[in-house]
Amino acid sequence: MKALVLEQQDKATLAEVKEIALPDMAQGDVLVDISWSGLNYKDALAITGKGKIIRQFPMVPGIDFVGHVSRSNDPRFSVGQSVILTGWGVGETHWGGLAEQACVKGDWLVPLPEGMAARNAMIIGTAGFTAMLCVMALEEAGVTPDSGTVVVTGASGGVGSTAVALLHTLGYNVAAVTGRESTHDYLRKLGASEILSRDDFAETRPLEKQLWAGAVDTVGDNVLAKLLAQTNYGGCVAACGLAGGFNLPTTVMPFILRNVRLQGVDSVSVPAERRAAVWERLMNTLPESFYQQAATEITLEQTPAVAADFLNNKIQGRTLVKITG
Repeated sequence: MKALVLEQQDKATLAEVKEIALPDMAQGDVLVDISWSGLNYKDALAITGKGKIIRQFPMVPGIDFVGHVSRSNDPRFSVGQSVILTGWGVGETHWGGLAEQACVKGDWLVPLPEGMAARNAMIIGTAGFTAMLCVMALEEAGVTPDSGTVVVTGASGGVGSTAVALLHTLGYNVAAVTGRESTHDYLRKLGASEILSRDDFAETRPLEKQLWAGAVDTVGDNVLAKLLAQTNYGGCVAACGLAGGFNLPTTVMPFILRNVRLQGVDSVSVPAERRAAVWERLMNTLPESFYQQAATEITLEQTPAVAADFLNNKIQGRTLVKITG
């Protein structure tokens, strides 16, 4: 099969599209012919070698994909069935989706929801899946459209842009935080009613004026600390990323004086039942217009160059990698 293969030479990561052979299938394995994959922040770190994502070489990156079953040793999946994979260490410790085929555990797969196009599933991808988990976390914390404005950081990225669209569709008033003026029109089309500069979140005090009923944060560090200091009494911040760093320079004051909840959101090891529920909600919530303005399409061969652009903050929305079909 054709795949993007990462290898290490003199501590540098080399990325090249080449022909390789998949390992033999084991019990419970499913062989998937991949139609679409995506380029995510974690993929870009792996492909460029800018982050310590890959521990074993050679590796095929790609943390998500959609395709149809070619062979199956798992009774839950039949030949020809359309399936989605996100997470589970695929593309990090197990060969991933930036290839024509993937051999994965059946436990890692979710059936493509009936009525959802494969391309649309990858426009959503890991980013959209994570965004829906964040929105559900806010709902489960009692944050409703009547509670007040919800703010989304890193709003022009894959997670942020999908979160903006989801929240707007569900009736929330959404403020979007971005570092690029060129994305303002894009974010307004997705449903943001207010655009804030990332520079406004550079410094914070332990407590600030209460502004937000809730937040979806993809950045971490000072930005997350600022959000916590500005969240309303009883509000919730769903944190799912660390694009700005993994530190959290805050105090206990938002938590013990304003009853603020900080909810961590992981998309890698979500149980199968909840995964299926998340995908159903995504299919039923995202408007058709979202799929028309939230994706850029590239080939497998273009992926290394686009990965560098990704880390240089030159990409907005989702980047789709067309594999076959």
